[in-house]
Amino acid sequence: MLDSILSVAFLWQTLRISVPYALPALGATFSERGGVVNIALEGILLMSAFATTVGTFYSGEPLIGILCGITAGGLTALLHGITSVTFKADQIVSGIAINLFAIGVTKFSCQLLFSSSSNSARIVGMEQWEFLSSLPSGINPFVVATVVLVLLSNFVLFRTTFGLRLRAVGEHPEAAESLGVNVASMRLMGVLISGVLAGLGGSWLALDQHNFTDGMSAGRGFIALAAMIIGKWNPTGAAVASLFFGVAESLTIQLQGSGVPTQFIQAMPYVLTMVVLAGFIGRSTPPAADGISYDKE
Repeated sequence: MLDSILSVAFLWQTLRISVPYALPALGATFSERGGVVNIALEGILLMSAFATTVGTFYSGEPLIGILCGITAGGLTALLHGITSVTFKADQIVSGIAINLFAIGVTKFSCQLLFSSSSNSARIVGMEQWEFLSSLPSGINPFVVATVVLVLLSNFVLFRTTFGLRLRAVGEHPEAAESLGVNVASMRLMGVLISGVLAGLGGSWLALDQHNFTDGMSAGRGFIALAAMIIGKWNPTGAAVASLFFGVAESLTIQLQGSGVPTQFIQAMPYVLTMVVLAGFIGRSTPPAADGISYDKE
């Protein structure tokens, strides 16, 4: 058991599994830095995974599926943004409503397109891209893209005018507005970016599993929010925390067949989430205006 955990294969598996945690966590960082809580990440993952499956199935090209997934993620996030920012609805209620909507619409659409509400037909994955065969074993485009996006997110948030304005509307929207920053537009942009990043995570789920299955997000959107909190609303911290949850899920795979009760194995990632949050949430300080609607006077 110890040899398998310390192996290179375990490392690559952990990195691969961490992708659908890290990408939504990065997205949540942008959204909450702008002052909008995005609980809709779970629904965004589902919608984008389904859109990726449909796009790939009908085109036979994973790249088109990825574009469909990113688009679906962005549009779903935009719905949350319009509801909570433009119409100033409660952000938590809006996010929960979108999650429930995503569960229903994906089941209905899956039944409509694939004659099953629980799973779709099988789709091709990234293995059909010939250039991957020339790369070293274990190298995955999504893992590489995630690392690049973590670095890019740090640069955008802390080294650009856009990042400064986004953080300003999340900390003190009144002051930002007084300096000519459009609070609503900046918050919508933050939510939209979160949807695009989470949409990419949903695309990875569909292509990695080669189909869409009902509820395949399996709580990853909520765990991504936990990773963001543990990472203190910082892209690098969120990515490192996502890696922690990736290790936890990899361990559950390694423990299968080891005699450990299945129920314990399946619950382990969620139990770890609660334990870690209990230790970190009190010491993590969110942006001052996070989750608070802004009314321009």
